Amino acid sequence: MENPRRRKINLGPGLGEVDAIPLTFRAAGENWNEYLVEDGTVIRLKLVATEVYRLIDRYDQDGNPQYIIRSGNVMVVSPPEDLRRKP
Repeated sequence: MENPRRRKINLGPGLGEVDAIPLTFRAAGENWNEYLVEDGTVIRLKLVATEVYRLIDRYDQDGNPQYIIRSGNVMVVSPPEDLRRKP
């Protein structure tokens, strides 16, 4: 019997489509990556998943199911005071 949640997911130009099942999820942790730029700015980045799909009948070389994660980035920039433009 066909899974009613089954969807076609486009992998991108020239890569075609795959069958996948959308999965519900909740964040178990969303950590920030911090980068110190040579001008003294601290840039903080966090990847936030928005959609998770398990590919149907697709596995990696170790036998693990393959997933597609759609996500967005959150960025916070903290420059030193001397780089800020005065209002």
